[in-house]
Amino acid sequence: MNRQPQAKYRHDYRAPDYTITDIDLTFELEAERTRVTAVSQIKRLAKQPCVLRLDGEALTLIAIQIDGKVWTAYQQQDNQLILEQLPDQFTLTIVNDIHPAKNSALEGLYLSGEALCTQCEAEGFRHITYYLDRPDVLARFTTRIIADKARYPFLLSNGNRIDTGEWDDGRHWVQWQDPFPKPCYLFALVAGDFDRLCDTFTTRSGRQVALELFVDRGNLDRADWAMLSLKRAMQWDEQRFGLEYDLDIYMIVAVDFFNMGAMENKGLNVFNSKFVLAKAETATDKDYLNIEAVIGHEYFHNWTGNRVTCRDWFQLSLKEGLTVFRDQEFSSDLGSRSVNRIDNVRVMRGAQFAEDASPMAHAIRPDKVIEMNNFYTLTVYEKGSEVIRMLHTLLGEQQFQAGMRLYFTRHDGSAATCDDFVQAMEDASAIDLSLFRRWYSQSGTPLLTVRDEYDAQQQQYRLHISQSTTPTAEQTEKLPLHIPFDIELYDSKGNVIGLQRQGITQSNILNVTAAEQSFVFDAVPERPVPSLLREFSAPVKLDYPYSDQQLTFLMQHARNQFSRWDAAQSLLAIYLKQNVSRYQQQQPLSLPQPVIDAFRTVLLDHTLDPALAAQILTLPTENEIAELFTTIDPAAIAAVCQMFTRRLAQAMSADLLAVYQANKLEHYHVNHHDIAKRALRNTCLHYLAFAEATQAEQLVTLQYQQADNMTDALAALAAAVAAQLPCRDALMANFDQRWHQDGLVMDKWFTLQATSPQSNVLENVRALLQHRSFSLANPNRIRALVGAFCSHNPAAFHANDGSGYHFLVEILSDLNQRNPQVAARLIEPLIRWKRYDQPHQRLMRDALQQLTQLEQLSGDLYEKISKALAA
Repeated sequence: MNRQPQAKYRHDYRAPDYTITDIDLTFELEAERTRVTAVSQIKRLAKQPCVLRLDGEALTLIAIQIDGKVWTAYQQQDNQLILEQLPDQFTLTIVNDIHPAKNSALEGLYLSGEALCTQCEAEGFRHITYYLDRPDVLARFTTRIIADKARYPFLLSNGNRIDTGEWDDGRHWVQWQDPFPKPCYLFALVAGDFDRLCDTFTTRSGRQVALELFVDRGNLDRADWAMLSLKRAMQWDEQRFGLEYDLDIYMIVAVDFFNMGAMENKGLNVFNSKFVLAKAETATDKDYLNIEAVIGHEYFHNWTGNRVTCRDWFQLSLKEGLTVFRDQEFSSDLGSRSVNRIDNVRVMRGAQFAEDASPMAHAIRPDKVIEMNNFYTLTVYEKGSEVIRMLHTLLGEQQFQAGMRLYFTRHDGSAATCDDFVQAMEDASAIDLSLFRRWYSQSGTPLLTVRDEYDAQQQQYRLHISQSTTPTAEQTEKLPLHIPFDIELYDSKGNVIGLQRQGITQSNILNVTAAEQSFVFDAVPERPVPSLLREFSAPVKLDYPYSDQQLTFLMQHARNQFSRWDAAQSLLAIYLKQNVSRYQQQQPLSLPQPVIDAFRTVLLDHTLDPALAAQILTLPTENEIAELFTTIDPAAIAAVCQMFTRRLAQAMSADLLAVYQANKLEHYHVNHHDIAKRALRNTCLHYLAFAEATQAEQLVTLQYQQADNMTDALAALAAAVAAQLPCRDALMANFDQRWHQDGLVMDKWFTLQATSPQSNVLENVRALLQHRSFSLANPNRIRALVGAFCSHNPAAFHANDGSGYHFLVEILSDLNQRNPQVAARLIEPLIRWKRYDQPHQRLMRDALQQLTQLEQLSGDLYEKISKALAA
């Protein structure tokens, strides 16, 4: 490779030699060239005099002063400004120029359409000015923004607006002050011309907070749901966590060009517009729920991330895992807890488990980092949330909240560590969490192997549990973890058997803490059916030899709705694995009638929440199925999925049609009752598209034509594409013609094109790179088309001729310098080459080797490629 960036290690952390207590920033904004003047109050923390190293990238240095005098004792080296011969405490003034319009990486200050905006997490502030760009340096920011008023009528930054003014040359200025010390990654600036939605929120202490939501001109009618979601989040955080907002104003700005979902900058959240804009005609039910969750997530960061931030980037899960847990609880309290839990577990099993098995496997608190952007991962976020959820399970709501209060008391206004958080939980609850701490440092997915035995004479039931974790690339030795294992036992009539031992009632949460462990329960009158790992009480894989009869029983009788869904998934898994083997041996595929009957029972159970029924009836994704195998065969998995869908559709067509018709709604409303009915109805439509062809064509076409909302229109379109109905091309063309000017809506269309099962899908994807609605400069478009093809159409991406790999190499070669963050996310399917057979491994390795020859290979790609090839 032509460059070898150096790794950083957690154990090398050392406190900064200097800190910055206050910074005054002045921006003279222009898209082509912006002048930044930074006046910082700095004091030395080190005991002995030393140099000050400030981070800065792609900056043109104009002037340096210390205490008002020109300073010449400095040098520029390796993206650092090194200042020497410094007093113990001083005022540093730096003037530099930056060029937002040329900033295609979307880090620092850049151009998004006609607006200027920033993204500073993780290390983007160094693209704005020279600074101690590290999260453990907390300063009070005052920001003055100067710009042309006609072009940039809104000038926004962190904190409260304290002053404004206008100049005779057509420019105006706004000054902002954030009274709360923060690291520079939380800095934000936005300048542009927007539509603005205003509202207020009154906190529980009686303070009135101004709420302002900024969207591109013409999109104001798509902002109401985001504002409602914000107010709900503010109220929920007060009620559930006792946390109140602390500034006079809270702002959200939606921008089209954004590498992430959103950013929690203090008081000024910058959002990818896909997580703000929604109305019935353009957004699906899923979009509405995602907006609600992401709005909540960023707002909740105000305390778990902003008021208490990370000491260093290895501690990223301190804020992200905790805040994901909080946003999941928010969504669950407002909506269906079981459906939200199922959605979260699908992500874990389908994507995070795959990450754990990849060359990039890492603990939720990694020990080694080359490029920090690569660690904004499902492991840090989703698995990090599961670790917090296990703490909540072990402590209970009351003690968990006591731990949260102690955590804020100790660390408000400071930069903390994961250890600090766990210590607060341990001290508040008096529960020993010594062993539990291993979850923060150990990578990989544990496997729980469970076997049982029943002694009828003694009416005694025993569970024997062993845990193991497969070695990962950088961590060969694995130790036992503290795993909360939630169980319930049922008798043959579906009644719960209470857990007891020697006359003492036992908790449903078993504390699995050793490599091998046994649990004994008395007074069990008959051999029970066990419901294991209820609510997915730990992020582990489960090995228990369930019979078809036991799983069908749990689908009908389990009290826990998640367990009913999980039983259905386990039942499907048995036959998915059998049929993949049959396909590989060129034997006929089959789905037994009892399995079909079990799913028919769910379909016709009118007492069941329609949203839960839809989840149970929805087959696992091909990526979820892949995690059932050591060696993945995408073509076999795709063929088996197609067979299962057609078999269920044909066997249940009459019942599917009846349920489809029974769940029709006259008008569109965004409430969880209606969302549930639409989910079940559209699940039925998906199956009906694979049943009788003439009827399928009529149903899908009619729903598309009559739909008054995007949920139903897109469901019809998706069914036509998945089943390859004759009406597909006409419907897709109609959608394109209607929506081609709306990028967010077209992203849905691009994803359907990219995940189509048709044989020439890659040819179509290549052609769509030239589509009038597509741009390689927009991360949303890239993810919708290229990302969807590579990550969510595995049979096509892993074509035997390697064409999918060649295509990805071409895209990555373009994005390597244009947008390294997006490139590093797209490469994920390619670096998991060891999960496939030898012919595919060879082709994937060749593709990776080809990428190593790129000139100026970005650190983002270098880290992933080097780890993949080392594997």
